[in-house]
Amino acid sequence: MEGNRDEAEKCINIARKALEAGDRNKALKFLNKAQKLFPTDTAKVLLDALTSNGTSAGNGPRCRKAEESCNGKKSKSETDNATPSSGEAAKTFTQEQLEGVQRIKKCKNYYEVLGVGKDASEEDLKKAYRKLALKFHPDKNHAPGATEAFKKIGNAYAVLSNAEKRKQYDLTGSEDVANNSHGRGGGFDFHRGFEADITPEDLFNMFFGGGFPSSNASTFANGRTRYTNQYGHQTRPEEVFSMFIQLMPIVVLILISVLSQLMVSTPPYSLYSRPATGQTIKRQTENLHIHYFVSKDFRSEYKGASLQQIEKSVEEDYVTNVRNNCWKERQTKTDLLYAAKVYRDERLRKKAEIMSMENCKELDRLNNLFRGG
Repeated sequence: MEGNRDEAEKCINIARKALEAGDRNKALKFLNKAQKLFPTDTAKVLLDALTSNGTSAGNGPRCRKAEESCNGKKSKSETDNATPSSGEAAKTFTQEQLEGVQRIKKCKNYYEVLGVGKDASEEDLKKAYRKLALKFHPDKNHAPGATEAFKKIGNAYAVLSNAEKRKQYDLTGSEDVANNSHGRGGGFDFHRGFEADITPEDLFNMFFGGGFPSSNASTFANGRTRYTNQYGHQTRPEEVFSMFIQLMPIVVLILISVLSQLMVSTPPYSLYSRPATGQTIKRQTENLHIHYFVSKDFRSEYKGASLQQIEKSVEEDYVTNVRNNCWKERQTKTDLLYAAKVYRDERLRKKAEIMSMENCKELDRLNNLFRGG
């Protein structure tokens, strides 16, 4: 089973790309395949978000509710508001959580949902969303209707954080108008013109990097401790110990690295000026003309073959450094373009396009030198 992990991750990546392209059926197909190959929380969360969201492209049914009603089944929203089943009964919730869900349900506009005024800034919206998303996430809040409340909170932030959509929303009024125009009630249906371009789970993961920020531990009356991971699943003590054992080699390597750095003498050169070690004299390699810094005794200690070896090491270190920095520049640009696409933010797109990419340009120059040599 462990051997299928890589294939499962590939399926999840394909599903993510399908979601970005709006192909829900393809995303479902590959997420289900990933779960069969190697069950993971990531695929489960995405599947839950898709099946609970139920959105589809074009003029077809907006949600799975319509499909299920054709088969005589109850919709998810009906189930959330009904009495919990025997499987759900084990999931307890507080009166405060239930009242919170009911408050969100009664809200008539997105500003009420987030608890902010119409003059709220972008930072105010982010703070409000962070607080509410953690409070109402279905893995944390098991009160009836918490899933729909979580979706409503995500939808509210996605609309109000988009300057163009917020402007349009302010002109048209509240959800009451939207629900009445479609002949529906219940308070949880969203106006089609003001739906988010991203699922609530994906929005949550962008804010918190997937799941909850930290794990929790609960101590029972008998003194035993139960640990829960970022998705709320129970982690047994033996699993914690196993995790510790797995991390031991990494800890040992870090300690060895630190000790070796303390014991090894200062290298004879540096790519940057270091007054603390006396490496302030600037030199240049003969081959690629890379600048480096040495101490005043360097010229008398390194000559001939030893100098050539030093300069070869300088150039290798420099090229490696430039290559790593170029990769970071490209990654940053990719992240900016992705965020610009998700939020439809023209400012982020322009910022990505005007990035200087100095290290990538330098890497191209070095590659040309190698080809010419």
